[in-house]
Amino acid sequence: MAEPTVRTRQLGGELRRAREAAGRKGPDVAASLGWPTSKLSRIEKGSLGVKPADLNALMDEIGIQDIGKRDVLHSIARHGRQRGWWQTYRDAISPAYADLISLEDGARSMRTYQSTLIPGLLQTAPYARATIEAIRMDSQHDEVDALVDVRMARQSVLSRREPLELWAVIHEAALRPRIRSSPQVMREQLQALLDRQRLPHVSIQVLPLDAPPHVGMSGSFAVLGFPEAAELDVALVENLTSALYVEDTTEVSRYGSAFERLRAAALPFDETADLIERLKDSIS
Repeated sequence: MAEPTVRTRQLGGELRRAREAAGRKGPDVAASLGWPTSKLSRIEKGSLGVKPADLNALMDEIGIQDIGKRDVLHSIARHGRQRGWWQTYRDAISPAYADLISLEDGARSMRTYQSTLIPGLLQTAPYARATIEAIRMDSQHDEVDALVDVRMARQSVLSRREPLELWAVIHEAALRPRIRSSPQVMREQLQALLDRQRLPHVSIQVLPLDAPPHVGMSGSFAVLGFPEAAELDVALVENLTSALYVEDTTEVSRYGSAFERLRAAALPFDETADLIERLKDSIS
């Protein structure tokens, strides 16, 4: 059975809630549609995609008549069926990572706080290589090559016709690591941040080392926003070996509030640029 994606889980959850609100039992709905009960169950669990005709029939059966709601559910279903460029790298990336790339591809906005690394969408290839080699301790050279390629390809969301709106708060500690074998790598990375900051859809702020205790001390996270509806926003929390997608609207809202606190505590844009410039010039 295919592993559910965030989007197929969202679609299944919306359909299940609508069915329950209509007071309908799953086996009865499946029977009315002429489906095996397992088909409806898998759709609601997110482990089975749904074709447009089946989605229309299901929405009719459980009473989803609002045109706007129907359009939103069709949009989610299309995204869940999408096969993007990242499928080429399925042997090199985990399902959770593929899910992130798919979400970035469909998102309208991303708000991210990073405590130890430059965000992936803002990394240069040499910096990406150095950090991937450090974090993925047992990876072979060709695996690192593939992951660097993926990270660079992900950045196309910032140059598409309707680019992703990216707001990154980066802790100053993430700007200070030295790559001893090649100081130029970090200089180029800091310059890349300055260059990206000039884009109208990219906002970068630095949270300084001397900031008072803050909510970001609990770790890095990102909140992805989608054009269909705010209740479909997703938060992402990553660690060394896994990624957790937070989909509950109340919890996602808490991450959004946490980001707003970090944004308010971070340096303004001009002071951020000045600090990045000083750090870049200090590298020898």
